[in-house]
Amino acid sequence: MRVIIALMVAAGALCACNSQTPPPPPPEQAASSAPADQTAAPPPADQTAQAPAENPPAESGVSEETYTPPPPQQVVSVYQDPPDSQPPPEEIGWAPPPMLVDPPPPPPPGPQYAWTGGYWGWYGNWVWIHGRWLPPPQPGYRWFPPYYDHRGPHVVFVGGFWGGPRVSFVAPGIGLSLTLAVPLPGVMPGPPPMGPEGVFVPPPPGSRFGLIVPAPIGTPPAVVLGAPPVVAEGMRISNTNIRNTNITNTTINNTTINNTTINNVTIVAPASATANHVAVSTTVPAVAHLAAAQTPVVRVPAPSPTVAKPLPPYAPGRPVSLPPPAVVHAEVPAELQRPRAAAPAMREAGGAPAARGAPAMRPGEPSPAGRPAPGGNAAEERAAQQRAAQEQQQRAAQEQRQRAAQEAKAKRNAAQAAAERGKQQQEAAAEAKRNAAQAAAERGKQQQEAAAEAKRNAAQAAAERSKQQQEAAAEAKRKSQEQAQEQAEERSKQQAAAAAEAKEKAAQAAAAKKAADEKRKEAQEHKPPQ
Repeated sequence: MRVIIALMVAAGALCACNSQTPPPPPPEQAASSAPADQTAAPPPADQTAQAPAENPPAESGVSEETYTPPPPQQVVSVYQDPPDSQPPPEEIGWAPPPMLVDPPPPPPPGPQYAWTGGYWGWYGNWVWIHGRWLPPPQPGYRWFPPYYDHRGPHVVFVGGFWGGPRVSFVAPGIGLSLTLAVPLPGVMPGPPPMGPEGVFVPPPPGSRFGLIVPAPIGTPPAVVLGAPPVVAEGMRISNTNIRNTNITNTTINNTTINNTTINNVTIVAPASATANHVAVSTTVPAVAHLAAAQTPVVRVPAPSPTVAKPLPPYAPGRPVSLPPPAVVHAEVPAELQRPRAAAPAMREAGGAPAARGAPAMRPGEPSPAGRPAPGGNAAEERAAQQRAAQEQQQRAAQEQRQRAAQEAKAKRNAAQAAAERGKQQQEAAAEAKRNAAQAAAERGKQQQEAAAEAKRNAAQAAAERSKQQQEAAAEAKRKSQEQAQEQAEERSKQQAAAAAEAKEKAAQAAAAKKAADEKRKEAQEHKPPQ
């Protein structure tokens, strides 16, 4: 009997050495972690098989439950006359609802038309701005989609608008002080935005209220219409390619984006964020009417506006008459209404991960710590206690690794977001510098052209004045010559008249003298001789 006991003790020690487990915990910890009654009967098989796993790691199968469609929703749907310039930003206390689905856009009436609407706007409550084709108010004007920005517990919103050829969107400054918008009487605020801070679009139709989808500035909200609903944070949108993008920092608090044309965007989401528990990575056209034509996974149809007259742009303190709301219901496909099979379990029934290389447990089989020792040997009991303590340590270490992995993932996401913001700021600064240089060159060119034009105008004016002076001098000379000629002619006439008069007087004098001489001679002839 002693030989048998000795062999059993040696075998237990050899197994303990081969398992390469860490040293046993202190006696108090081992005693506290040991099962209260090692001879108790094992739990029923159904309880062992249905024990849920706690905090599954990211790489393990996610817990897939039945998707819960959103409840019926009251929606006010209107047409809007978009403003001809960028409206002021509004700070709103809760997130916009998930997107709705407008009817597919028809062909545009003309090449200059733009698909406007199809997004949530603000009129004292989130109101659906129904999509439609509109021509620009003036030639060269283009459409700017709405802007949503998650800042703190609130949303900064700028509605869609028309902008001129040289107009650029100016993002509200981070340090800008805004007044929280006052909702209409009787409006119940919704949940605050849930997701990282920054620019976003509302989530796909049928998503959980309050969730947001980070996206670049200028992204049409309709790009998410074809994506599955989201039930947790994780979906985001990134640019695939951008053309003709110029970013100008006009002030410290403002960022201006010029001529931004986003051709495509990429939508990504982990399986843990989507309602169908399938990861998403897809490229979507970032053109409003093409994005609005996508087939949704969950269709939440937008009601048609009951009032045909469009509303004017929203202005605080100027209430408008809104039509009564309509109730919309989500149309959920059958595959989302049925539970999906959960991923293969990566944990034991008690919640601890299965040890690598350890045999799999069968339902109804007790754990090694709960197995009775053969013969009630004290060495086997101590080994069982040590194994129980080691399993507890492994569970704690696994949970700690999971928390560390989650924290590391959060840090990576934050670092990635910071790097993205830094990259955007650097690109914005570079584009601002180039745009400033272009603006300076344009101003210099305009100044040179203005100076040349002024010089040409001055030369023309001087030439005109010189010509007028020459004409005036010639006219004065001509008049002077005419006057001198007239005077000379007058003097010549006067002289001729004087000469004729003098000649006539001389002739008269000669005739008078002749007559006198003749009288004297006649008198002498008739005088008698003395």
